[in-house]
Amino acid sequence: MEEPLTEDMLAELLEAPDPRVFIRKPEVGERDLAAYLNELLAARGLKRPEVVRAAGINETFGYQIFTGARRASRDNLLKLAFALGLSLREANRLLQAGGANELYCKNRRDAIIIFSLSHGYSLQKTEEELYRFGEDTIS
Repeated sequence: MEEPLTEDMLAELLEAPDPRVFIRKPEVGERDLAAYLNELLAARGLKRPEVVRAAGINETFGYQIFTGARRASRDNLLKLAFALGLSLREANRLLQAGGANELYCKNRRDAIIIFSLSHGYSLQKTEEELYRFGEDTIS
């Protein structure tokens, strides 16, 4: 599941003699949310129902997110990131695949979420931290 770093890919693109050489790479293109979610499930040996339950998302809506039938809000994507136990990089990839803004450390709320992801906090502990600092919770 290890993807090349964006910085490394940017260097490749800038050194390429023609953009066609670069854009043929399998890593280049639109990231499909449903495919990425299912890759994450397989890589972690998790089942969709348990992840949806841990995220606190309605089962039917969660199924629709995993199949690509419905779009998820940024907060629902964050809930899934915590339920899947994602790293910061993986969570940002998930947000990007879902068409949401990546986490930004200059934003107070995002900074708390980044800290929580990086320290392996659960969704509940993260919610408590957000509340403690007077920020909107994820749920």
